[in-house]
Amino acid sequence: MAAVKVVYFTEVFSSWCYWGEPMWAELKARYSGRVDFEVRIAMMRPEDFPGSREQCDWAYRRSGGTVMRSPFMLSSGWVEPGRQGGYPAGDLVLQAAVGLGADPDKARLALMEAALRQGRKIGQIDEAVAAAARATGLDPKALKAGAESPGIRAEVDASSAEYFAHQLGQNQRPAFLLTDATGSKAVLAGLVQIAPLAAAIDAMLSDCAAYAAHAAHHPPPGK
Repeated sequence: MAAVKVVYFTEVFSSWCYWGEPMWAELKARYSGRVDFEVRIAMMRPEDFPGSREQCDWAYRRSGGTVMRSPFMLSSGWVEPGRQGGYPAGDLVLQAAVGLGADPDKARLALMEAALRQGRKIGQIDEAVAAAARATGLDPKALKAGAESPGIRAEVDASSAEYFAHQLGQNQRPAFLLTDATGSKAVLAGLVQIAPLAAAIDAMLSDCAAYAAHAAHHPPPGK
């Protein structure tokens, strides 16, 4: 087990999580073998979703256009105006895919691309299963059965509750929980640039190395 661990709380339908994916990939590459990385789902509540495609497009113009200066615009085609109960299918399928052994990053990116770039209605279980199964090679029937099981729903509810317990302002995603062997903890939310996360990781790695060096040269005295 590495001295530092980073947990990434994500939501399939979050545009900010989508924009943060390149940064997540870079973090994993930069600290490979030195930091443990884990992804947990932080499912959005029904009231957190846009009620119309117009509302969704407005948010996408802000995140992708104004802030990220992206050369392309995300698609709001996944939005189903008037839908009740939110869009849990995408997150449930993702959790089920991971439970069946799929690469978490591959499954997550496939669902994000299907919804946010292609505008597919991933809020519908069959559409979400089709996107994830194609990317991961999983059996669609097994994937759907897993996504509809009480156990998978309990896992997603538990990780989402953990995320909400941090009370991150406007429930900003992506969110990152950093912990280390010395007991330090940092929570960063709403950031998609690598610099602040890398700085926190570097500080934690440095502290852990210092603690290890001190322990090697100065064993703790007996009681």
